Amino acid sequence: MSGALRAAVIGVGRMGCHHARLYHEMPSAELVAVVDIDAEKAARVAAEHQCRAFTRLSDVIDRIDVASVAVPTVYHEEVATPLIDRGVAVLIEKPMAPDGAAARRMLDRADQRGVPIQVGHSERFNPVVVTLQRMEVSPQFIEAHRISPFTFRSADIGVVFDMMIHDIDIVLHLVRDRDYRVSAVGVAVLGAHEDIANARVEFSNGAVANLTASRLALKTERKIRVFCSDAYLSMDYGKKSGIAIKKDANLDLLKMARERDFTDLSQMQNVDFGSMVNVEPLVIDDVEPLRAEISAFLSAVGEGTPPPVSGADGLAAVEMAEAVVNAVQAHGWKT
Repeated sequence: MSGALRAAVIGVGRMGCHHARLYHEMPSAELVAVVDIDAEKAARVAAEHQCRAFTRLSDVIDRIDVASVAVPTVYHEEVATPLIDRGVAVLIEKPMAPDGAAARRMLDRADQRGVPIQVGHSERFNPVVVTLQRMEVSPQFIEAHRISPFTFRSADIGVVFDMMIHDIDIVLHLVRDRDYRVSAVGVAVLGAHEDIANARVEFSNGAVANLTASRLALKTERKIRVFCSDAYLSMDYGKKSGIAIKKDANLDLLKMARERDFTDLSQMQNVDFGSMVNVEPLVIDDVEPLRAEISAFLSAVGEGTPPPVSGADGLAAVEMAEAVVNAVQAHGWKT
């Protein structure tokens, strides 16, 4: 497909506004329209980004090549289905759907019609995650923490689908195993859905992930630690920083033990371990994840290649999130 792709954003809430801004700024796209049931909001965003405003998808569906679906999750299938039926490539904000059945229906429909779906797991494009991928690590244990104050934006879903799903997608992407078992606990504090949750995921290949999410914290923290047989990696998403401790760069510790004829490492208790460890700061490019996500989506559609975060990836994340929520409910903590 040559030339700029005609784009529309369906739903111009907080995330939709960012999608509209980026489509407007990118030379590979022409922002044709924004659509929202709130006519005033649609008109305001359209004026800001020099496109047309509509309140009905049917008014724009035949004028576009690609669309971002940024309506509330419960409406994703309702909005994406007619787009898919018309052959419009869709970028669906995360989570792909409120449940695995809806995600599966959208994926099957897109596969049948040969229409590309990308799911908006923008954390996949975070420079921290890109660095992890570039290092080609084989995780054995992953620990992720994602906490923040309550934003009052996603009160219709729990913290698992709201926040933890970012780390679920990353874990699935790094471990590359879809056979697992889940145990989890969580507590609903402010409403009907869990606001704090912890999940332990054990994969068939032996990898284990421990995921914690809370939207009741007094600070924002997004960190991941990855333990491998030959390295330890620690990343801070928010600060876009990280370190790596590699086994092959720290063999002096074992060499010292052998040279001193120590039979037990406890005999080295007077040695300053910190001064011996080779810590390598990771070089992380400072890129806006959502910009990288939309750029990758446009490139995939334009070149006819698979989207980097596919509908199958989105479905897998929803299915694990469902498993976590079910485990939380089965645990039965009472508030």
